[in-house]
Amino acid sequence: MYEHFFRCPYCWEEISMLVDSSIRKQTYVEDCEVCCNPIEVTPEFANNELIGFQATDIEQ
Repeated sequence: MYEHFFRCPYCWEEISMLVDSSIRKQTYVEDCEVCCNPIEVTPEFANNELIGFQATDIEQ
């Protein structure tokens, strides 16, 4: 597992999420630990190193 810090697209607080580095590219939804809004998270790994990360809001 890899811990990545980023800003929530809703409340702009810095939060962290654990992402699985054994999966090269994935997309899933996880709630912000501060404001509880759903964030679509897309991490991308190469050789177990994070090479891309996108966190976007989900229009509700």
